[in-house]
Amino acid sequence: MRRRKKSKYKYTTIGGKKYYFYSIRWIDPCGDSGHAEASEMKNLKPAVMITQAYVFDKDKKHVWTFASYDTEQAVFSDRNVFPRSIVLKMEKITI
Repeated sequence: MRRRKKSKYKYTTIGGKKYYFYSIRWIDPCGDSGHAEASEMKNLKPAVMITQAYVFDKDKKHVWTFASYDTEQAVFSDRNVFPRSIVLKMEKITI
């Protein structure tokens, strides 16, 4: 009898499906509605953010995540959707 190899990545199983835990590095556009001189314009930069969450699904255009879930039923909270165009890097978290 063959044993299943245990995953080295952190995951949770909800409703019979595995969801892996990721660290996602992404760019957050920043803005300022106040008055500024021309010299200050170039100092405004987007922030590089890190989100750690379970990946619900992903395709070529989007990544859907959640951070909280119900242990009794498949109900998800703390949800986000990221356009792939702002995602710099996605790494599965190891155990």
